[in-house]
Amino acid sequence: MSEYQYYEFTAVDRPLTGRERAELRSLSTRADITATSFVNTYEWGDFKGDPRKLMERYFDAHLYLANWGTRQLMLRLPKHVLDPATVARYCQGDSAAMWTAGTHVIIDLHDEDEDGVDEWELDGHGLLTSIIPVRASLAAGDLRLLYLAWLRCVQSEDIADDKPEPPVPAGLDTLNAPLTAAAEFLRIDPDLIAAAAAGSTPTASGEPTAQLRTWVVGLPARDKDAILTDLITSGDSQLRNRLLRRYRDAHRTDTPTPAAARTAGELLATAAELRAQRERRDAEQRERDRIRRERSAAAARQRHLDTLAVDQPTAWQRVNELIATKKPREYDTAVQLLVDLRDLGERDGDSSSFRHRLAELRAAHARKPSLLERLNLAGLDT
Repeated sequence: MSEYQYYEFTAVDRPLTGRERAELRSLSTRADITATSFVNTYEWGDFKGDPRKLMERYFDAHLYLANWGTRQLMLRLPKHVLDPATVARYCQGDSAAMWTAGTHVIIDLHDEDEDGVDEWELDGHGLLTSIIPVRASLAAGDLRLLYLAWLRCVQSEDIADDKPEPPVPAGLDTLNAPLTAAAEFLRIDPDLIAAAAAGSTPTASGEPTAQLRTWVVGLPARDKDAILTDLITSGDSQLRNRLLRRYRDAHRTDTPTPAAARTAGELLATAAELRAQRERRDAEQRERDRIRRERSAAAARQRHLDTLAVDQPTAWQRVNELIATKKPREYDTAVQLLVDLRDLGERDGDSSSFRHRLAELRAAHARKPSLLERLNLAGLDT
């Protein structure tokens, strides 16, 4: 079976120049290269380029997927919208690393799951598109992706059990679609996320308009002048995110006190408890569903037997007609009808009459081994 590797790179803050696209083409003659993306799939062979260097020089996001279990997500943001020191508080292991390159900070998140992996029918197309909005949210001060990255390290046992958690962002209990896509791509345990969310304050959808307006009104005039000047002259694509980040920093409620911070081990233990509770609830629900299905089937069976009881002679005549065809499929139908008649006799206390007629039928067709075999298999041997 062939291998599958999927590479996708995306440029967000600026398009690639013609020269840069030519440089990328030298790395692959088969890649789909545009002014904002580089996509290639490998079933044999490997990519010649170094994703780290490509991120440093050209791109703002990268997704890698291999069918032997490797998954990787990289994001690059300007340092002026995401402080490297903040990133370092969350990216503390092999599963979540960071480094700086020039004016940017690059986050490298990945998961290795080589044991029991069954991912031979993968398709990476569309995955990065579903995840990439988290980059803008991160630039605007939403640190939930960074906390998820730390949880990925905890799950991978990169973090010691006695290591305290970093500041917990608000809203972990209500991950939006891009964050959910990122968590699923990195295979972060939902029970671990739920355990962490218990220490996260809820957040409203969007920014409270009145509170945001009050903050804007309170900005110093020189700041407003600088913002308007940047808006008109700089073409800074990160300006909105920078302002939202500044607003959120001023109203942040996600920094726990030392006493409130939990350890990695405590979160893993809580996740295990939640998993056990969920599995118990699922098992109980499956049992309730099984009982409901059995009761429904039993009721349907009784209705069927009630219908059959109305005219048993016709049913016996139908059995004889089906057997007379000497066709295997008709034999099967006849045997099922006999099973129904047997069950009806047992239900109504008239089993002796059924056994007598069955014995007559077996004697009459003693030279039909295929029919007799079917009767025996159905328990109609007496």
